[in-house]
Amino acid sequence: MAILDRIIAAVLQLNVEWRDIIDIVLMAYIFYRVILIIRGTRAEQLVKGLVVLLVAMVISDQTGLDTLNWTLRQVMTVGLIAIPIVFQPELRRALEQLGRGKIFKSTYWSWSTQDFEQMLDELTKAIPVLVKKRIGALIVMERSTGLKEWVDTGIPVNGMVTAELLVNIFFPRSPLHDGAVIIRGDQIIAAGCYLPFTEDPGLSKELGTRHRAGIGITEHSDAVAIIISEETGIISVAHDGVLTRYLDEKKLRRMLTDLCKPERSDSFNLWSWRNNK
Repeated sequence: MAILDRIIAAVLQLNVEWRDIIDIVLMAYIFYRVILIIRGTRAEQLVKGLVVLLVAMVISDQTGLDTLNWTLRQVMTVGLIAIPIVFQPELRRALEQLGRGKIFKSTYWSWSTQDFEQMLDELTKAIPVLVKKRIGALIVMERSTGLKEWVDTGIPVNGMVTAELLVNIFFPRSPLHDGAVIIRGDQIIAAGCYLPFTEDPGLSKELGTRHRAGIGITEHSDAVAIIISEETGIISVAHDGVLTRYLDEKKLRRMLTDLCKPERSDSFNLWSWRNNK
């Protein structure tokens, strides 16, 4: 208690107001979120490099190394201009996460839990067939972030999700088998779509282009990608840039339910209110 009393007394002597406390807490939370966003990305190493340059600049200024200090200042000036370009993927991800709040949530479609379960039934009927016949497949399930940019690279389908349709799309030598299927709600929006590849240098070399594309789309959005290996028949799911492999039908269904099951909420949604006007 004596230590606590001393801390309270020290705070009172500093004349700290409640606004200052809120300000400090908010800034600490912002820094925490920024660290979470850049952790495990290329930006993490770039931030470390900037910190080293900043420390070197301070040391050179304190020790009177004027030429080195001037050079480092010029480098830092150029670096500040280059930051928005270098950190473009991370800035995009941060803004997307900010836009996924409930007020600004983009509702492209509205569907019920029953519709989701029916879609999931058809999906889990098709996947064992694809695995048994060793047919490679890449299925992307759209969530909050719109995928129109990649939908436009494929062929419009706009059909209900059925096991027969999915198997026929990915059947070898069919016109749409080369590329990804994008599902929005219980509809197959497009097939034969081209997705961005992941830029993760640490990815296993045994993973082919289908896996790299599945991981890549989840790095650019909050979508969930289901990948079936043509060579091994292994079922994998990518989400938030992380690949989970060696799934069976039960684990796959449970994972998709956890990630994609629609939430029913009575909270105010700005975008759905505007769309219904």
